[in-house]
Amino acid sequence: MEVARDLGCLQLDPVNVVERSHRLVLWSRLGPYPTDQLERLRWDERRLFDYWAHAASIVLTEDYPIHRLMMRTYPSERTIYSRRAADWIKENQGLRRHVVSALRRRGPLRMRDLEDRSDASWRSPGWTNERNVSQMLHFLWFQGKVVVARRTGVERWWDLAGNWLPEWTPKDRLSEQEVVRRAAQRSLRALGLGTTKHIDRHFTVGRYPGLPKVLAALIREGRIERARIEEDGVTWPGDWFVHTDDLPALERLEKDDWEPRTTLLSPFDNLIIDRARTERLFGFRYRMEIYVPKSKRQFGPYALPILLGDRLIGQVDTSMDRRRGRLRLNAIHATPDAPAGVRTTRAVARAIEALAAFLGGAEVEVTGPVPERWRRALG
Repeated sequence: MEVARDLGCLQLDPVNVVERSHRLVLWSRLGPYPTDQLERLRWDERRLFDYWAHAASIVLTEDYPIHRLMMRTYPSERTIYSRRAADWIKENQGLRRHVVSALRRRGPLRMRDLEDRSDASWRSPGWTNERNVSQMLHFLWFQGKVVVARRTGVERWWDLAGNWLPEWTPKDRLSEQEVVRRAAQRSLRALGLGTTKHIDRHFTVGRYPGLPKVLAALIREGRIERARIEEDGVTWPGDWFVHTDDLPALERLEKDDWEPRTTLLSPFDNLIIDRARTERLFGFRYRMEIYVPKSKRQFGPYALPILLGDRLIGQVDTSMDRRRGRLRLNAIHATPDAPAGVRTTRAVARAIEALAAFLGGAEVEVTGPVPERWRRALG
C-alpha cells in the first residue's frame, strides 16, 4: 500500500509476455513479494480498485473522491468522442437498464452473461465495433456505476459499485478545484520532480483544469516549491516543482544517504510512461515495439529497461516460456555509455536472475545476442 500511495496508480495491460505489468511494477520496487497479497488487497479488502487514471489502472479506494469527479461528469461532451458516447447512451437506455438490473439481481456477472438489448449499435473502425454490451459496461464504469469485482485471467466480472465498494469508501463530493489540488500533489509526489506539463500528463492525465493557478496556490501554502536544475553549469529552462514532503529525500541524496539498486522495468512502469520526460531526464529513448513490424524492431517487442541506480543503461528483450519454465533472454542491448565494470555486469545479472526467481524460479536461457561482458556474468 505504501508503494501504491507513492505511485498513485498501477497501469493495467493484458500483455503477458513476461508477467502482468502491474505485478512487474511492484516487483521492481519491492523485490520478490507474494502476489496473492496484492490480490487480497484488490478483491478481498478492496483497498484498491480498477479505474481510469492515465490509462486503465489499479487505484486507491481512499482516493475515490479524486476519481469521483470524472465519474459524475462523464461523458463531459468536451470532445467529439464524449459527445458520441453521450448520444449513444441516450439511444440505448434499454440496454443500460438491462445491465444495471441484471447486476442488481444476479451480479457479479461477466460481459457474456448479459444480453445485447441495444437499439443502436456502437460504430467504430476498431475492435469495439458493435460490441454494445462491452461499451455500455465501459461507459457505466467511467460513470462509477459499475466496478470490476474480480478477474478470471483477463476476463472481468462486473458488479454495481454500491454493492462492491467497502462501506468506509470516502464519498466526499469535492469541487473541481479541490480535486485538481489533490490530484496535482499525487502526480507531483509520484514524479518526484516535474513541470506543469509533466504533472498534467501523469496520474489523472489531462484532467487538471486551471492547473497553473492551483500550483501557484500550493506554492503560497508551502505545499510545493520551485526547483532549479543545473547541468554542467547550465540551468534547465521552464518552471520545475518539487513537493515539500519530498525535500527530506533530496537532503538524503545530497548526503549520499542512498543505496542504488539495479532492477528491470515494465514497459508501462510509472517512471518511464511519459517517454518525452524519460528522455529529458535520463537521456534514454524508449519505445515499446510490440506493435512495430518485426523487420523494423530495434530492441524487441517487450524489452524491459535496465535501471542502474539513477541511470537507464539498456534494455533486456525477454519473454517467459511458461511451458518449459524458462525466462528467455532474446537479446540484451546496452546504451553506449553503460558502465563496463564487473560490478555493473554482476548487478545486471542479479536483476535478471531475481526476475526469473520471482516468476516461479524460472531458469534463465540466453537465446540471442548479449554484450560479451554481460554474457559471461550470466553464465
